[in-house]
Amino acid sequence: MDRNQATGLILFAAVILVYSIFFASSPEVPEMETESSEQVESPQSYTSSQAVSTDTFTENDSTLDAARISKYGVLASNTVGEEESLILENDLIQMEISSKGASVNKVILKNYKSWNMEPLELFNEESSTMDFVIESRNGPLNLKDIYFTPTVENTQNEEGKSIQVLRLTAETENGRLVQTFSLEENSYQVQNTFEIDRYQGVFTGNEIKLNWEDNLITQEMNLAESRRQARLNYYTISGSFDNLGSGDGLEQETIAEPIKWVSFSQRFFSAAMIANTEFQNVAITQSTPADSSIVRTMATSLSIPLQDGKTGFTYYFGPDQYNTLKKVTDGFEDNVDMGYFFVSWVNKYIIVNLFAFLEKFFNNYGVIIIIIVFLIKLALFPLTYKSYIGMAKMRVIKPEIDELKEKYGDDPTKMQQEQMKLFSKLGVSPISGCLPMVLQMPFLFAMFFFFPNAIELRQESFLWASDLSTYDTFINLPFTIPFYGSHVSLFTLLMTVSQIIYTHFNNQLTTATGPMKNLGYIMPVMFMFILNSYPAGLSFYYFVSNMVTFGQQALIKLFVDDEKIRAKVEESKAKNANKKKSKFQQKLEDAMKAAETSRKK
Repeated sequence: MDRNQATGLILFAAVILVYSIFFASSPEVPEMETESSEQVESPQSYTSSQAVSTDTFTENDSTLDAARISKYGVLASNTVGEEESLILENDLIQMEISSKGASVNKVILKNYKSWNMEPLELFNEESSTMDFVIESRNGPLNLKDIYFTPTVENTQNEEGKSIQVLRLTAETENGRLVQTFSLEENSYQVQNTFEIDRYQGVFTGNEIKLNWEDNLITQEMNLAESRRQARLNYYTISGSFDNLGSGDGLEQETIAEPIKWVSFSQRFFSAAMIANTEFQNVAITQSTPADSSIVRTMATSLSIPLQDGKTGFTYYFGPDQYNTLKKVTDGFEDNVDMGYFFVSWVNKYIIVNLFAFLEKFFNNYGVIIIIIVFLIKLALFPLTYKSYIGMAKMRVIKPEIDELKEKYGDDPTKMQQEQMKLFSKLGVSPISGCLPMVLQMPFLFAMFFFFPNAIELRQESFLWASDLSTYDTFINLPFTIPFYGSHVSLFTLLMTVSQIIYTHFNNQLTTATGPMKNLGYIMPVMFMFILNSYPAGLSFYYFVSNMVTFGQQALIKLFVDDEKIRAKVEESKAKNANKKKSKFQQKLEDAMKAAETSRKK
């Protein structure tokens, strides 16, 4: 303590001492207590000289001081009380709400556990703060300073579903504040309404300002993946979905237009607010702390418009399950990242519904993945068959292609021209084997987005994998390999080996040579590094997919032999012997000649 602080403390003590000597109450304490008691029992007997306000309290009220009255005005009496913790719950969630400020202090999701199998607290009063502020004639009023009186009732809606309603009221003689929380059975949504009843001239603002900051509690074992998938999402009134990126640094944005909802999402779970009308003046911020118990720190400030002293919104506290989110409000299902537009349709309309259907019959998600692989491969079998036939045709005409290489190997343009003539004469398309494979790519890439975000796989075991939503650890390494990690995922190894074998088998069917042939062996090794820390379910899917592809090609080979394909090629050759070049072929040849001439110049 420095000299100035010591001096101030001494002066403060001196003031208290002087006050206690010269301004202390008379010793007739019992008489004063009786008089005060009579005043409380008969508020009608107050005179104007005794009253600080014609509405509420007196100078003799020992619970209120001048500073409190100056700050809160007619609401000063509601800032004194005893805090109660109130429970609102259904079969899915449990909420703890404080009578002080009507604040949501804790949310527990009953059907889920954290990574260490403890009750899953989506947030609590230590990790999350919500401040609702409204302008009054005495200045900004934080509703957290107001004590409410609770009442609980159970009702039913038109569909016969039970609803638990918590009503919190802060009342004085000239008005009341009412907050209502309504929780329907089998729902993750909590309706919240706010009403100012009377209080004419007390509140000067036409909006409630919210400041919400949440340190997202770590719920998964794989913190790096959780941070990669964490997003602060929002949806504008005009129907546009957007979010802050997934970088580790500080990110902030002021949203130009009103929004419908804002969501703090961390891979499998979200805490969100959905407006009855709109949220205005929205600013959002997120950052990544060093603390490993926190996934991200997310914050938003926004305004909730008041209409005739009333407003409302809906909380969503629950899982990021696509079909569940889709029922909440427009665009809310976008909290689950289903991938880019050219692959998201596979997940949204096929994979999600397949999972939901198969869950009714199987409770083992490893089996469900196997069945989904078989169903997809069966649906895509015609494309696989065409791809195989296309590659087989290229293989049987390889002697003719080799002759052209020997003859025109030093002239690439002439070589390409002669190849095009050969393909036209034999009725073979060089892309006939590749195009069907390209058409299957959306299904392959869709899984890359689906499995990391599939809450259905969370904490579901299969074989040696204890949790299909994270990597399976077959061996823990005593060191870290750059870009790989400090563990070995067996499913990823199996996928890599199967892909290399598939590449070797596939190269026997094609005419690929040189770098293109070697690339097929490099890619599986690259993916081994990438997928080692990805969900085991994803690597298992790719492994099973490779094995089924082996089976399909072996089956096709039983019914398709090279002699029959060669016979068809010869038949096409005879048919196209006197066939004129198409306009496209002629233009292509002319373009190639022009390019060659330009190159020589």
